[in-house]
Amino acid sequence: MSASENVRSGGVPAAEESERMQCMEVWGGNRGTNKSFEMPGLRTWVYSRPYSEDKSGGDVYYVSSCASGRITRILLADVMGHGTLAADTARGLRDLMRENINRIRQTSLVHALNQQFSDVARQGGFATALVGTFFAPRRSLAICNAGHPQPLVYRVAQAQWTPLHRRRAENAKLVDMPLGIADEVDYLISETKLDQGDLVLGFSDALPEASDEQGKMLGSDGILELVRQLDVSNPDQLIPDLLAAIGRLSPENLAQDDLTIILLQVTESRPRMKDNLLAPFRLFGKVTDQTQWVEQRR
Repeated sequence: MSASENVRSGGVPAAEESERMQCMEVWGGNRGTNKSFEMPGLRTWVYSRPYSEDKSGGDVYYVSSCASGRITRILLADVMGHGTLAADTARGLRDLMRENINRIRQTSLVHALNQQFSDVARQGGFATALVGTFFAPRRSLAICNAGHPQPLVYRVAQAQWTPLHRRRAENAKLVDMPLGIADEVDYLISETKLDQGDLVLGFSDALPEASDEQGKMLGSDGILELVRQLDVSNPDQLIPDLLAAIGRLSPENLAQDDLTIILLQVTESRPRMKDNLLAPFRLFGKVTDQTQWVEQRR
């Protein structure tokens, strides 16, 4: 059975046992993956499946951890363009993640992303992106959404999934457009406080573009309703259960595009004293590169 058939039939396994992400490390790429990581205050699951069994896709995902482990950053981008362009873009995104690995604020990263994708657009490409920065001491998550599907949040206190709060623009300027479309765009960064056990779900457009039993596109509201029916007591199973639920609606679902899902859960773990003490020395060292990407053929 192919990977796409596994997705539609509910045969996607839970991610392997969590690995501990090391300080000053960047992991990710554009290849298929199903992994879980632990870092201070956070557990992360990443599932990605390129379209049509390809070795790589247009979805690019990265996770990084700073010198002390207090700052975890995620990036999910959907890059549309020819193979060489997409691969070059993936490398550029990796470099930006490395350069900004120790910055709590992600403003400079987002503006650098827009500049990079302006170059992509001039070459006929296009991209949307979701950037998130989790700061463990405050259990805060800053999110910037550039034309990407809106993430969902499950708050233990309310026991319900809702769309993640999004700041409103204060003027009529362009805001949160896909990257590279225009230079003068405001990318609003929304910060939310999370509590232990809370979940955040980010995903590429393959999910909201899936269809229900009548052939109607699910959209963001449809995905929200599906997620609300899932059991959150075992987060390891949440991504497989969501994919199975979508796959049961239509045999064509999740087979027409690259597919990536990132799930975050706030945990009780804190940065280790050892990592805090070593952080100043790590600033002078190199970032460990655990990224893997290959050029798309199509």
